[in-house]
Amino acid sequence: MNKTFLLLICTLFTFNVYSQKSDSTITKKKYFTKPLSGSINFDGIPQEEAWNAVEWGGDFTQWQPNEGKSPSQKTNFKILYDNQYLYIAYRCHDMAPDSIIKRMGRRDEFPGDWVEINIDSYHDLRTAFSFTLSVSGVRNDEFVSENGNNWDANWNPIWFAKTHVDEQGWTAEVKIPLSQLRYGNETEKVWGIQVMRRIFRKEERSTWQFIPQNSGVWVSSFGELYGLKNIPTHRQIEIAPYLVAQADKYQATPGNPFATGSDKKLTMGVDGKFAVTNDLILDFTVNPDFGQVEADPSQVRIDGFQNYFEERRPFFIESRNIFSYQLTGSEAGGDYDSDLLFYSRRIGSSPHSYPTTGAGEFADVPLNTSILGAAKFSGKTQKGWSIGVLESVTQREMATIDNLGVRRDELVEPLTNYFVGRLQKDINSGNTVLGGIFTAVNRGEGLNNMLTKNAFSGGLDFLHYWKKRTWYIRGNMVFSHLEGSKESILGVQTAFEHLFQRDGAPEVSVDPNRTSLTGTGGTFRLGKIGGKSGNMGQVFKFETGVTFRSPELELNDIGFMLTSNEINHFTWAGLQFQKPFSIFRSARINYNHWSRWDFGGQFLYQAFNTNSHATFKNNWQTGVGLTWNPYDVSNNTLQGTSSLRKPAGIAQNWYVNSDYRKKIYTNFYYNNFWGFENTVKGNDLGIAFTFQPLNALQLSLGVDYSYYWRRQDQFVANAKVDDQAMIRSIVSSVDQNTLRFTGRMNFNITPDLTLQYYAQPYITRPLYSNFAYVSDPLAKHYNDRFTPYTSSQISESDGRYYIDEKGDGTVKYDFAKPDFNFVQFRSNLIARWEYRPGSELYLVWSQGSTSSSNYELDTPIMGSLFDNAFTDQGRNTFLIKWTYRFIR
Repeated sequence: MNKTFLLLICTLFTFNVYSQKSDSTITKKKYFTKPLSGSINFDGIPQEEAWNAVEWGGDFTQWQPNEGKSPSQKTNFKILYDNQYLYIAYRCHDMAPDSIIKRMGRRDEFPGDWVEINIDSYHDLRTAFSFTLSVSGVRNDEFVSENGNNWDANWNPIWFAKTHVDEQGWTAEVKIPLSQLRYGNETEKVWGIQVMRRIFRKEERSTWQFIPQNSGVWVSSFGELYGLKNIPTHRQIEIAPYLVAQADKYQATPGNPFATGSDKKLTMGVDGKFAVTNDLILDFTVNPDFGQVEADPSQVRIDGFQNYFEERRPFFIESRNIFSYQLTGSEAGGDYDSDLLFYSRRIGSSPHSYPTTGAGEFADVPLNTSILGAAKFSGKTQKGWSIGVLESVTQREMATIDNLGVRRDELVEPLTNYFVGRLQKDINSGNTVLGGIFTAVNRGEGLNNMLTKNAFSGGLDFLHYWKKRTWYIRGNMVFSHLEGSKESILGVQTAFEHLFQRDGAPEVSVDPNRTSLTGTGGTFRLGKIGGKSGNMGQVFKFETGVTFRSPELELNDIGFMLTSNEINHFTWAGLQFQKPFSIFRSARINYNHWSRWDFGGQFLYQAFNTNSHATFKNNWQTGVGLTWNPYDVSNNTLQGTSSLRKPAGIAQNWYVNSDYRKKIYTNFYYNNFWGFENTVKGNDLGIAFTFQPLNALQLSLGVDYSYYWRRQDQFVANAKVDDQAMIRSIVSSVDQNTLRFTGRMNFNITPDLTLQYYAQPYITRPLYSNFAYVSDPLAKHYNDRFTPYTSSQISESDGRYYIDEKGDGTVKYDFAKPDFNFVQFRSNLIARWEYRPGSELYLVWSQGSTSSSNYELDTPIMGSLFDNAFTDQGRNTFLIKWTYRFIR
């Protein structure tokens, strides 16, 4: 099998080398602007005399699907400026104006036909501001970083646009406040610009400055804008107060004074921006509203690892590209790619502690820690320095316990300060980037036996490109340092991510007297992201590297880390066909392999994968993949007793997406995996339908179902044997069924007035059987690793299992019955009106319920879902949020 994969890679590489041809040198285009003289009637029709001061830019080149050819329709643009705004006019010719697609959507959904301009006002050849306007008037904006490898749609500047459709196609006028851009103070400026147009019905994209797809770059190859003279420096000042009125209705709990059936609250606060310089912005917030428009998707894991959720809060989303510090970020992908030095969801998360209550007592516990205030200083200077500083303070949180009217308070979260500092420097026009990061979490008094007092982390990173930025080498080194009580540091040592107590691990040992812990990690990557293309537009790309986390590395106070004590090697190689051929619009084939060791030298994991993907000329898409996992040992599965060898196996996946340009389209996927020796089976499939009956209305419904079965090696519990100094790791077979429905409705009355509905019922039910204990965890043969309990050794009573190993009538240990039925329903109905640029009014109805129990385990899963998801025990939340954005 190894030889087969090696032969495949050698064949791909040889084919690429012998079929390559030289790309001719592409000259950067230039556009010359002039100051605005006269007035513009901002109606989307650029017919005023003022526009005649400059020439139309044009001569676009097709970028997709037929790269390098002339586009099917012509596009032209003009640019003017004054002391306040940059003005852009578009003329998008179309010989069939009745065929222009005018779909609407929420901001940043990029519906239908559109045209956009990317502006590298820093002229650093790495970052740009992107403004996209659909023919329906929907505004879309993104901050582009890493030379086009990162597009952040959560950046929402204030700008203005109008469109108009006529017999020649469509036109638009755009007005961008200069305060929303960042630039230096030189008298005459040169900015990088790129203009792109999309024709939806053909899924054709053309660009003003041709940039070959095989180049692997974007911003660094933009054309250039000349003629900007004496533009004043704009110190952006924005103040945005908000007011939220909220009412909750739910089923009252008899006797519970904290659950009377209804709650009301009124909240107010303010967000603001102040430009310290034209490059650097200070964002601040006082008593911020960090509510989320859409709920997190339901997730339940039974393997012990924590869930990762995307950040949705505006304050943390803006400028996050500057604060981002991913430990790995490999092209091959892997669990380690989720590890971050800064994971903003830690700020304002649920309290770490829960109060102790007695019989007849009720507790009122905050769902999230309150953020008293936060400030963020970020930006990029003309000299290539990217700077980010974030400071946030969360409140000391108390839970209130009621005992027949007598109340007491108990600490559930201490006062906590969070700090993040990030610095990067572009060298040689961004061909080399050096950077560093430092984070700190400092907690006040309280919960010292469970939480560390101080947690620090930091790192240094580098990136270097060569050969026209098609080759790169990048890496980082990181560290963490914790300080706290003996109890808190012991808790870290024995936590799921570390497990220093694990048998057979010479690299770690538990020290109950430690009051500090220091760890390291790092990544090294070498890759090729572009290059010369062959006759069929094919280009060979690859990346290889290694990433490691020492056993002592701990990032979860302010970062995100799944596990430590790993050294991972990864390699990815791909051959991408970027021009149409035969029945394909584009295609690619990839190869990946992964290997893993721990710091004790134990070999843990190996896997090989190949996958291919294609887009057909009718715009359908499909892909298939196959993974072979010949060896797998987990240090985490048994949660501290020993390593466990997992079964080898094979996984395959397949998906197909129909043409999303149609009024009705569908997406389907299927994943299947099985372990050798009849040890693991799994099926995961999903299908979603999207219906676009009107340009302003989109409906979608998706269903996902998965079945997961393991024979004997699903971890259940670690139980201490009464009369022996030993711990039994108990495992079992498991059957887990998971079902999820997701429905959405988007109705766009105007680009600034939208109605959205989201609903997701979810159920997962793992059932455990055939219990055993681990007797030889690393045995080669699967059945030799476990000793099953006989019917005379195990008995069940009142939700617990009792074990009599010797059969002498004496129970040596017991454990809870692990089966459960988890049902959750989440929905949001949101009316959003942007009544003036940057100022919004929200009307929200949120409905949800959660049920977790060990009953109804033998009912049909579909019936259990709908019997429990839509009960009267759910919570209804009604919310009105008003914001007003003052701008200078």
